[in-house]
Amino acid sequence: MKTIAVLGTGIVGQTIATRLVELGFTVTMGSRDVEAALASTKANMGGTTLAAWHNNNKQVTLAAFSTAAAAGEIIINATSGQATLAALELAGAANLAGKTLIDIANPLDFSQGFPPSLSVCNTDSLGEQIQKAFPEVKVVKTLNTMTCYVMVHPESVPGDHSVFLSGNSEAAKAEAAELLKALGWKQHNIYDLGDITSARGTEQLLPIWVRLYGTLKTGMFNFNIVKA
Repeated sequence: MKTIAVLGTGIVGQTIATRLVELGFTVTMGSRDVEAALASTKANMGGTTLAAWHNNNKQVTLAAFSTAAAAGEIIINATSGQATLAALELAGAANLAGKTLIDIANPLDFSQGFPPSLSVCNTDSLGEQIQKAFPEVKVVKTLNTMTCYVMVHPESVPGDHSVFLSGNSEAAKAEAAELLKALGWKQHNIYDLGDITSARGTEQLLPIWVRLYGTLKTGMFNFNIVKA
């Protein structure tokens, strides 16, 4: 099993790290400031602080972004989309170079309240911005069109439902697809949309996802592609 670096200590990063450890992966979780993150009394959506979560997940190593990125053979960006580029700068281009970076973040802008808007859209995407800023990294956009529990437990939504891949590297997309299958995604539900510019489309699903969340009163749903 490979060592995976999960960048971001929020509910998304915690959920992914927990599942990866259950599957036998070695996980290092990256933070801007480990001591401050552990001292924070801010709870995740389940009401658990990072310190309490880590107490139950001792197999996960907490480290600075740069240390985590250096340790990881695969990188998962689980930071807030608005903070992603700054976080990756702290991780260090040299520590990321040549690796597959699975970007699950979205450029959601909450500055005007809820529902959020997209800070990047139409002619650009967060996935493309990462690829441009770190050209030696093999960016794959995936899992960003659903809530984090569905990301790692696709069986929690009954029946077939879809997950998408965008990226310039075929080898990196294949590596990401293998990780998706380890999480429980079925091959026929994994759709390769093409190069990293196709991340514009999946990121632009978020406004409708947010509205559906408000209507359904739950995040436990996903999109399914049905072909005639």
